[in-house]
Amino acid sequence: MAVGAEQQTIVIVGGGSAGWMTAAALSRFLARGWSIKLIESEEIGTVGVGEATIPQIRLFNNTLGIDEDEFIRATKGTFKLGIQFDGWLRPGESYIHAFGQVGRDLGLISFHHYWLRAKAAGANEGLGAYSLSASAAMAGRFMRGNPTPNAPLGPVTYAYHFDAGLYAAFLRTRAEAQGVVRTEGTIADVQIDGETGDVSGIVMEDGNVITGDLFIDCSGFRGLLIEEALNTGYEDWTQWLPCDRAVAVPCASVSPLTPYTRSSARKAGWQWRIPLQHRIGNGHVYCSNHISDDEATAILLDNLDGEALADPRPIKFTTGMRRKFWNRNVVALGLSSGFMEPLESTSLHLIQSGIERLLKFLPNGPVASADTDAYNRQSAFEFERIRDFIILHYHVNQRDEPFWKACRDMAIPDTLAEKLEVFRANGRIFRASDELFTELGWLQVMVGQGIMPSGYHPLAQQLSDSDLNGFLGMTRQIVDASVAAMPTHEDFIARHYSAGVN
Repeated sequence: MAVGAEQQTIVIVGGGSAGWMTAAALSRFLARGWSIKLIESEEIGTVGVGEATIPQIRLFNNTLGIDEDEFIRATKGTFKLGIQFDGWLRPGESYIHAFGQVGRDLGLISFHHYWLRAKAAGANEGLGAYSLSASAAMAGRFMRGNPTPNAPLGPVTYAYHFDAGLYAAFLRTRAEAQGVVRTEGTIADVQIDGETGDVSGIVMEDGNVITGDLFIDCSGFRGLLIEEALNTGYEDWTQWLPCDRAVAVPCASVSPLTPYTRSSARKAGWQWRIPLQHRIGNGHVYCSNHISDDEATAILLDNLDGEALADPRPIKFTTGMRRKFWNRNVVALGLSSGFMEPLESTSLHLIQSGIERLLKFLPNGPVASADTDAYNRQSAFEFERIRDFIILHYHVNQRDEPFWKACRDMAIPDTLAEKLEVFRANGRIFRASDELFTELGWLQVMVGQGIMPSGYHPLAQQLSDSDLNGFLGMTRQIVDASVAAMPTHEDFIARHYSAGVN
């Protein structure tokens, strides 16, 4: 990029959620001095596994000025309070990783240390009894805001389920209204500058050449720019996350309309269930070394809640990340940057955080290696810590199938091993820097997967037995009263978005 240039051009290669999220965000903030172009082909489909989200998506939509009700109607969305994990510890066991608070911190230590003290004394209430989101999810209830305004639990923390294709179309309308120029067509070649090694242009099949200063690769698994053109390299995480295939199919909706994602462990992987207004999204993520494609598809179809609405669609992947997310003048976002299986609904978040990071490091002139190095370090840290969180689900299990035994016996990254060791000792959880998942997320999954610490913080002993029971009992009462004040999720959707429920 030339310093002082009147107009600088960003070219986004690929549409789908990644391309149009990027286009909508960049066009929102780069109104002057920038030209934004997007290339996509309607002949190329999208993977579309990113229909479940985490609460950060609300920040992204708010930043773009998106009205929540308009968004829910346009994407046939529903609300999400967490993820239920069925059978991950062992068959018949279930827990939920819910959003928002778990209990109330007291004094200098976190709530869970008081809960651990009570458990050690024989109490049998699970963590979910002290979580507004977990209790509401299991009761099938939802509302926005604080159901009991004077209570200390705060407002309901939530995310969304939505149709990723409709979301991309919704954002496309906004982006084009903000000046993004879309080119439809197939890419024939990528031009590389012989002196700098940068990408200089995209050659279309009709001979048209689209030039730019900065290129965003949203081309999916293919990595047209970041890999095929620049040979960036890929870090393979199959040794920790051996699932390498998925099969997806939508089915008809059923009642009740649950306000949570469900992940059900299967013999060699897991099955997702994402309830939308007009259908349920389903998929089976599995390891091809332990199960055939035909058997995996049969398991998926045998465990649908309603009639299948399409033919099952196979997906092949290798979990991992690019060795560089930003290489020369190309930034990879979405599947071109790497693949994290959708177990904890991080697919769209990784796009969102990549866009935010790109805006922070946006070049003012030539791309500086110091900036790209920092961008890559931050991106790799985020990917690696999410990777560890997902490995946790697989590694800590008590199932008997060969796949699960292999996951239990595998060596794990040192960063995860240290986290587990510290928690097992005295229930301590430390969040490194700005890693995505909070202490409460780690707590719910570690406890849900059967890890109970040997001890707890000594300050939890400062309460008398009577005060401890009163503190825990009052917290449960607040949660129960708050949940009772909520309408059902299905009623909430019908009341606010009745036009899209059919």
